[in-house]
Amino acid sequence: MSEQTFEQFIGSGDTLWVYHDDSLIFSSKKEQLTPLLDYIDVFVPKVKGVKVFDRIVGNATALLLEKASCSEVYSPLGSRYAALTLEDKGIRYHFHKTVPHILNEKGNDICPMEKLSLDKSSDEFIAILRKKQKA
Repeated sequence: MSEQTFEQFIGSGDTLWVYHDDSLIFSSKKEQLTPLLDYIDVFVPKVKGVKVFDRIVGNATALLLEKASCSEVYSPLGSRYAALTLEDKGIRYHFHKTVPHILNEKGNDICPMEKLSLDKSSDEFIAILRKKQKA
């Protein structure tokens, strides 16, 4: 994928793009982790080796990217926690800016999903999210 594709993503109103073999196969305007969960529900395990463009990549997103069979992710903002998880999972990442952690909406604490995802495997984390969705 090119820098041009990344710039197109940034200029779009979308929050998530997923590419397979240079074709856009999924996009969303939904917020937070919902778009990635929607993608996983529809495409996993049928599609592997996707490239993902996401607005913010924290550790929670990094764990979901492993579940999504992502090989590479592009984002304007990523956390150090996410970078470590992505490196551990062998997922290439391109962040324009890396921060220690993703903040909550008020900017006064770590994002609740970032906190919840720490020290969890992707299977453990997605199980917690599914339980929350049903509640």
